[in-house]
Amino acid sequence: MYWVSSGFIFRHMESPIHSLDPRSRLLFAVELFALALVADSPIEVASVLLVALSLAFTARVAKRLGKTMTFTAGFAIMILVINLLVGQPLLHSIVLAIRFVAIVGSTSLFFLTTSPDELEYVMKWFRLHQDLVFAFVTAVRFVPVLMLDAIQIMDAQKARGLEMQKGNFIKRIRNFVPVLVPLVVTAVVRSGELAEAMESRAYGAVKKPSSLYSLHMRRRDWGAILISLLVSGIALYFFLVAL
Repeated sequence: MYWVSSGFIFRHMESPIHSLDPRSRLLFAVELFALALVADSPIEVASVLLVALSLAFTARVAKRLGKTMTFTAGFAIMILVINLLVGQPLLHSIVLAIRFVAIVGSTSLFFLTTSPDELEYVMKWFRLHQDLVFAFVTAVRFVPVLMLDAIQIMDAQKARGLEMQKGNFIKRIRNFVPVLVPLVVTAVVRSGELAEAMESRAYGAVKKPSSLYSLHMRRRDWGAILISLLVSGIALYFFLVAL
């Protein structure tokens, strides 16, 4: 489970993708997301997935993105089986399964290459409400932390003799109660500490707080945006013609 959680944690790296403005990376993710929805054949959806993987190799996060896609593959197989059981054609079921992986890959690529601070700047650039920005960024920061806490609690309970993989389905669910209870307690404690930290820093005293850093588009950002729009436009044209 640790290798799955590590695929959701941002790590600063030096790469051409990381050096771009976060709004450029957001545009890449949106374009891949839209192309994955428009694509209607296995080759088209696979091409979108290959572009996401190529960007991941450029950003040097292909290994961690692969962990996310491997975790997503189980749900993709479930989508494939369910569509076949309800009578959908095999080709259409394959497209839906690959599309799900491509959508998750495009969104994961953005979060793997964008720090929570950059995400906060992007959301403020869209002029979203301060409370909404804070809640979303806090969730992005704490979800990996809670996953790591769950792993540590599971290891501690297994060391005390808890059998989590034995018994029927109901028995396995009940075995997770000794994990969920301390995990909820830990989350409540963290939320209380966060509330005290916010209060000590006078959160909400200023309606429009200023930021130390601001986003600035550079020439390479505009160049990357133009190239991505051109490639996406060409791909969209061929996808629509194929339809």
